[in-house]
Order: sequence, then C-alpha cells, then structure tokens
Amino acid sequence: MSGKPKLHYFNGRGRMEPIRWLLAAAGVEFEESFVEKKDDLTKLQKDGSLLFQQVPMVEIDGMKMVQSRAIANYIATKYNLYGKDLKERALIDMYVEGMFDLNEQLMSYNFQPADKKEQHFANVVDKATNRYFPVFEKVLKDHGQDFLVGNQLSRADVHLLDTILMAEEFKPDILAKFPLLQVNEWRVLMDNALERTTDLNWLRNRGEWEGEERSDIQNNQIC
Repeated sequence: MSGKPKLHYFNGRGRMEPIRWLLAAAGVEFEESFVEKKDDLTKLQKDGSLLFQQVPMVEIDGMKMVQSRAIANYIATKYNLYGKDLKERALIDMYVEGMFDLNEQLMSYNFQPADKKEQHFANVVDKATNRYFPVFEKVLKDHGQDFLVGNQLSRADVHLLDTILMAEEFKPDILAKFPLLQVNEWRVLMDNALERTTDLNWLRNRGEWEGEERSDIQNNQIC
C-alpha cells in the first residue's frame, strides 16, 4: 500500500490547490482521485469518508482529513512550513487568512451571471492591487528578507504563490507595481523542494476550477 497522501477533489484548482502546493513545497509526492461525477461524490459520502459530506478530503497518516484549512494546517505543521514559534505562526495565519479572502473572490468569478462578470472582475483587480498585494509588498520591504515570515519558506509564501498565479490569469501584469512580490513568486517557484517533486505533473494534468459541467456537483460540496 502506498504511503503517499491521496487527494480527493474535483479535477480543478479550487480549495485543493493550496494543499497541492504545500505538499509540493514539502517535496511530498501525492496521488489524486478526482470527483468527476455526482456518483463519485455520493460514494464518498455514503461510505463515511466525508465528515461533513464535502470535499476536499485528504487521506494522510491513517486519517481522512476534511476542511481545507485544517488540512493545510496539518501539512504545514508536519513538514515544518508553519514558522519556528507561536509568533511566527500567528503572522502566517494572519497573512494566509487575507489570502483566503482574496482567493474566494477570484474563485467566484466564473460563477457570476454573465452580466455581472465585468464588474466582478474590476472589483477583484481593485482589491488585489489596492488592498491585499500592497500589504505583502510592504511586509517584504519592511523586513528586507526573502520570505514573508522568518526568512524561510513557509505556508504563507506557498499560499501567496497560489493566489498570485490565480490573479495573473485574470490580469497577467497584475504584479507590475509590486517588484518584491515578483521576486517572491520566482523564489518560491525555484525552491529546491518544488523542483524535486515529480516535475509538477499535477499542474499540467488537472483541469481548471470552473467547469460548468461540474457545477451541479460543486455547489455546496466544497469546504
């Protein structure tokens, strides 16, 4: 039996993407079992695998973990991506919660009615460039270090990378006014652990977050 973590989610980004990135940053290979039709989700629900009847779910260390934040917390702690002490962990949590706020808005774009998408796009870009990214640019500028917390790669940098990559799909030059975030993005992508992890096949093989053909099983089934 393989000891690799097994990830259960839709074949797309969504709430599982930062978990994939965390495992990759830790140099941990993983398997994926995609929920591709409603019957796949129903099976997981009926066999007791989903504590709250929702995905993502990760099989790791003999557990079937649910709730995306709990999963990320566990992985970050297990693989030393959660700071060196309580203060660093508090900073990481604070930054990551801000990233989650922005991610929610980014991920909801394709679920907007057609006549609302343009305004939603404008709002997301405005908040990214005027509320969220300036905070992280200032953090890097103020302490003059390579990473957001403790001058070492942490969960905060990994979640920021996921957020930036998603935002760049909305607007490729969205980091134009944030040179330190550009450097941080490059630095995290070039991290040795990421380079060692299976050549990141999951980035090429998984689908996008927003497949209309999956909307019927995604609604209210993610956590």
